[in-house]
Amino acid sequence: MKFTVIGITDAPQPFFPPEVKGIIDDGRVFSGGKRHHEIMAPLLPEGAQWIDITAPIDAVFEQYAHHDGHIIVFASGDPLFFGFANTIKRKLPEADVVLYPSFNSLQILAHRLVMPYHDLRVVSLTGRPWPAFDQALIERTRKIGVLTDREHTPATIAQRMLDYGYNYYTMHVGVHLGNPTREQVVSLTLEEATRKVFDHPNCLILSAGEMPPARPFGLPDQQFDLLNNREKMITKMPIRLLTLQALGLSARHVFWDIGFCTGSVSIEARLQFPHLQVVAFEIRRECEELICHNSRRFGTPGIDVHIGDFLQTDTAHLLRPDAVFIGGHGGRLKEIMAKVHQVLQPGGCIVTNSVSSAVVQQMTDRRSSKDLFHEACQELGLREALPTHIQLNDYNPIDILKCVK
Repeated sequence: MKFTVIGITDAPQPFFPPEVKGIIDDGRVFSGGKRHHEIMAPLLPEGAQWIDITAPIDAVFEQYAHHDGHIIVFASGDPLFFGFANTIKRKLPEADVVLYPSFNSLQILAHRLVMPYHDLRVVSLTGRPWPAFDQALIERTRKIGVLTDREHTPATIAQRMLDYGYNYYTMHVGVHLGNPTREQVVSLTLEEATRKVFDHPNCLILSAGEMPPARPFGLPDQQFDLLNNREKMITKMPIRLLTLQALGLSARHVFWDIGFCTGSVSIEARLQFPHLQVVAFEIRRECEELICHNSRRFGTPGIDVHIGDFLQTDTAHLLRPDAVFIGGHGGRLKEIMAKVHQVLQPGGCIVTNSVSSAVVQQMTDRRSSKDLFHEACQELGLREALPTHIQLNDYNPIDILKCVK
């Protein structure tokens, strides 16, 4: 099967070079979105058949399968730039694909702004969730190009940025780019963007006039809102950083923080490793507002928060973790580790912090977290790493415990 994929803009009367015009004139089966059909209908040969590209995409390819010959597809801009040519290559890797690209929408917007775009970081929010966009923000990317949809609009994007303190960007919005009568290019502040409604299709470029502020390393404990103002209800910054080091998060993908309380470990992990998908669990409902407030204070969108008893929480729909920190367990460490073990990726690790066994024995008859951790590792077949022993100021000594599946 052969596909010729032709990129077009929003221009109502597109111009094609003779080679492309000849391909269209000789074509019989055409495909594209409804907007593409509206633009191309006057230029199609008599008797042409059109296949709409709509969801579900599998149904579209079932229609393609009835045509063993040549299908001409119209796509927006550059068909390899988050475009339909990628879908063809994924669905039909053996297909013969020929491309005639046009400028993509972000290129056109940069042209209109006379803005160099070799350093533009591109994020697509078209039918996609927030993580890639959040990562670009957390990494303090100076220039971000964003492909939007009807849910991720300039207004909702601007509001998310303001909510998390990324207020130093200017937003440049391009609407109906390539259409000589409907095209609109506007530059505005994020506050102004939250009050504006733009026609579709649109795209935008976010630019920081000055170098964004540096990403902090090691968040000061005193800047967190605490549970009932109790200073002991937070993993202290030096211990927090050593804990993240033990988790090896630079090489991980999905991180679970069980018993997050103030959210300090989740927030520090999200800030230092923005590629991570962070999932945070906590039994105390009042901690939901804490982590929300602290996340906005430190500019860490995208933490997936779950409130309730972890042992009763349905985790089947969540991505399997390859790193887990157990910050609070209420004496049920072994049970929590057993549940984590069921979903932990091979090679994944579990880390927890334990007050020194000697201190626990002096204060209570309860068995220490270290003892429970060791027993769980033996029962579950987890390989224990050498613990890290640390004492911070006048606080009790801490053992940072780690095991690997």
